[in-house]
Amino acid sequence: MARHGFSVRRHWIPVAVGTIAVGLIALAVVLDRAPSSRPAQTAVVVVSHGVTHPRNGIAHLEYVFNDGPVSVYDIDSGFKLVESFTLPGTSSGVRGVAVSPATHTMFVSYGGDGGANGNGSVLAYDLVNRKVVWTVHLETGVDSGAVSTDGKLLYMPDGELSSDGNWYILDTSDGKVVGKIETPGAGPHDGVMSADGRTLLLGERNYSHLPVYHTRTGKVEADVGPLVGGVRPNTLNGSGSISFTTATGFDGFQVERITPSRASVLYTESFGTCTGPFSTCSHGISLSPDNRQLYVIDTVHKAVQVWDVHGVAEGTAPTHVADIPVDGLEGEEQGCAYDCDRDGWLQHTLDGRYVLVGDTGDVIETATRRVVARIPNLLNTRKFVEIEWSRGVPIASSGRQGVGYPP
Repeated sequence: MARHGFSVRRHWIPVAVGTIAVGLIALAVVLDRAPSSRPAQTAVVVVSHGVTHPRNGIAHLEYVFNDGPVSVYDIDSGFKLVESFTLPGTSSGVRGVAVSPATHTMFVSYGGDGGANGNGSVLAYDLVNRKVVWTVHLETGVDSGAVSTDGKLLYMPDGELSSDGNWYILDTSDGKVVGKIETPGAGPHDGVMSADGRTLLLGERNYSHLPVYHTRTGKVEADVGPLVGGVRPNTLNGSGSISFTTATGFDGFQVERITPSRASVLYTESFGTCTGPFSTCSHGISLSPDNRQLYVIDTVHKAVQVWDVHGVAEGTAPTHVADIPVDGLEGEEQGCAYDCDRDGWLQHTLDGRYVLVGDTGDVIETATRRVVARIPNLLNTRKFVEIEWSRGVPIASSGRQGVGYPP
């Protein structure tokens, strides 16, 4: 998850154009001397493809996952493509991505999401050395998991088509299953970790409650609901007290208090009747880092809605702020293995400047609430994360959707 307050003056960023096979290596930070193969440098920030990064000496890179290819975009250079590579096995269908800056590792789940789609796999990718360090083939499905803040545990749902409510805990050193979280639900799908790593939301497609797992106690401490339908994309605030959920067959969102002693549904905001080819008309939700604004997909009207939610914990109802028209949100993703409808997805960048809209290709600038960039590969996927780099290593990462951060 993100770490704030960094002030870094010089570093080399490990970014190369083309595939991993090209063999370009990460450049090293230049302080008193340069690596023997390179002359000494005094520039503030330089990367191998020639892009400079004056913003605090930190590179902000967006990783977009299609089924097979991974594309990396420079957020500070107008989302310019700076790297592309492939990960073995992921052409069978990427289900989720989680990044641990603490261990410099990216975890990608791929393959079947349970039921008729079968079992899935997980790989661990060393971001610094650019190599897969392990791959495990599970005896269950997989979906969109979350990693602990220390990078030691990976929480993996067993798939939205699974008939049970099981989440498996993997040891990130080797991918072995070391624990299981059992819930009364079905179709484990979208795990969202709080910024402080204490709270994990267990979104389950076929369960109209939201189980809330506390990593310190190792227990499900709340089971919030009933909600309007099975839980789909979801997020939570920086204090781990409020969640925001979307649901199957619903155009809109709900707000819940998730503290164990006071768990309850606070607000339900409907955008209208859910119509069209998709089972979920709001398949995408993201909270700004400052906890104030919520962005929600509105597939029916091909828009992203913006809501002011800064006072929901104190009893102030959400207030509609804007509707932002977007492209896409219709038809099927190209180059997709399965589950290819362009349902949508949302992710804030770590600094809150942008919201990326999956299955549309659009990038929204939050200050102006306008689409200011377009990423072609984003039209055909809902899996993407931001990774911040400094001194040749990742220092922070988003999840697949924006979450709030502690004040």
